[in-house]
Amino acid sequence: MKTLKQEALGSRGVVASNHPLASLAGIEMLATGGNAIDAAVATVLALTVVEPMMVGITGAGFVNIHDASTKSSITIDNYSTAPAAAQPDMFIPISDSWPDYMETKQQKNKIGHLSVGVPAGLQCWYHIQTEYGKLDFENTVRPAIRYAEQGFSISPYLAGIIETNKVALKSYPGSQDLFFDKNNPLSTGQILRNQDYASVLREISKTGDETLTRGSLGNAIEEEMTRNGGILTQDDIEKYQLEYRDPVKGNYRGYEIVGVGPASSGATHIVQALNLLEKFNVSEMGFGTKEYFHLLAETLKIVFSDRFKFMGDPDFVDVPVQELVSKRYADIRHSEIDLEKAGSFVHGNPELELGESENTTHLTVADDDGNIVSMTQTLNDAFGSRVTVPGTGVTLNNTLYNFDPHPGNANSIVPGKRVLSSMAPVTVFKDGKPFMALGTPGGRRIFGSVLQAIINVIDHDMSLQQAVEAPRIWTQGQNLELEFSVDIEASEGLIKMGHAVERVDRVAGGMNGIMFDNEGFIHGAACWRADGAPVGLSGGQAYISQGDGMFRI
Repeated sequence: MKTLKQEALGSRGVVASNHPLASLAGIEMLATGGNAIDAAVATVLALTVVEPMMVGITGAGFVNIHDASTKSSITIDNYSTAPAAAQPDMFIPISDSWPDYMETKQQKNKIGHLSVGVPAGLQCWYHIQTEYGKLDFENTVRPAIRYAEQGFSISPYLAGIIETNKVALKSYPGSQDLFFDKNNPLSTGQILRNQDYASVLREISKTGDETLTRGSLGNAIEEEMTRNGGILTQDDIEKYQLEYRDPVKGNYRGYEIVGVGPASSGATHIVQALNLLEKFNVSEMGFGTKEYFHLLAETLKIVFSDRFKFMGDPDFVDVPVQELVSKRYADIRHSEIDLEKAGSFVHGNPELELGESENTTHLTVADDDGNIVSMTQTLNDAFGSRVTVPGTGVTLNNTLYNFDPHPGNANSIVPGKRVLSSMAPVTVFKDGKPFMALGTPGGRRIFGSVLQAIINVIDHDMSLQQAVEAPRIWTQGQNLELEFSVDIEASEGLIKMGHAVERVDRVAGGMNGIMFDNEGFIHGAACWRADGAPVGLSGGQAYISQGDGMFRI
């Protein structure tokens, strides 16, 4: 399969992220003696500058680290929570049914100060770098400071998202100052500088997360809330706690899959789906055929039927993870799949899941010691709440949009509660050794897309670059979404099998990942659905010849 982008190779490390400058920031850390964790933190901090619509220090997400020294997986939940003053009835819903179930009067749960959940990005990144990194934290912030000060050229991708959100962005002075030029939204090729944020980053480089949790930035956010009817306080931010989650693990055709547990549903349902697919000869079906896409669609329907029923914040819901990922459960459910026609599977109410945004970012890093970081982070919507705190250059999340605005339901707003996520930063092992790591943005379409990339490599023998770029499908039990690149013959065949086919430009977002080969190289890949770029580091220190030996200088 021909790809639109090319992979990168490195013997000493690879960084794959959704912006080339961010990937370079990570490589800078590896080149100066840092490890994959240092590189990941530098990369995500750089992304807050060059991909400001997708990620920020006030955002949230999940982190999956493979520690080569201990051969262990460390999975961290840094998802946002509802502030202490949040209430189940704080928003007024406009409908009790699809498609407006999650919408509220004046879009207050989506745009503006009331939509902001407790920030959780910076605290996590500072924690993992100081706990597992090798460099001083200050080093990891320097590339982001440089990009914020010097500016960068706006891509068509970023320009298009600014244009789409221009009305909301213009409503808030801090956002208008940052993303407009003489009353016009910034466009392709213009330089975006964020001097205020550069100053905040300098403070962060010296004090870590303290400026947010107990210092001037947190105070500025609280003052902005007070002036504009928001409820988030600095006390909420200071009391926020990261959660170390037990890794979710499964095996598929000799490969071990490892991801983050709930409140991320991604890894659980990837393993569940792989258990079902393992019952069928996926490779023999062939990629892109109606038979393969039909099996995949039916598998996703079963998975979503369970997601709607069982998944939630484990502090509020008893989630049966081990039962869902068991081979025994797949033995029971796989017989429900009819290979000839589309089926319908019992599930709860999918309308409760509508708020999860596709506007997220992902990055994957590996170093030559075998350390890996797979990290998915978000502001939730594009530009989050669309509010940028004046004088800071910091854009706030809108994670409260993920909650059900109707009181009394499983996903209703409760102070301190995390909303359910589909994020799926995953690592894959073969014979006990790291083989692949990947992830993607894309809301509820995330884990289905990551699932397909894993299958593309293992069953369809694709390269990593081919796997992340290949045509995708998605369904949760309603319409079957097919990217336009899916063959027309397969599409027509799926319709005849009973699927309600819907053609879409893309399913989920810019996937990226890394893969180890048998020759000592690390492959990096990033797909066409975002500005992604993998960067590899090779070479090494100088050697001199002395007699019959080679000695490092």
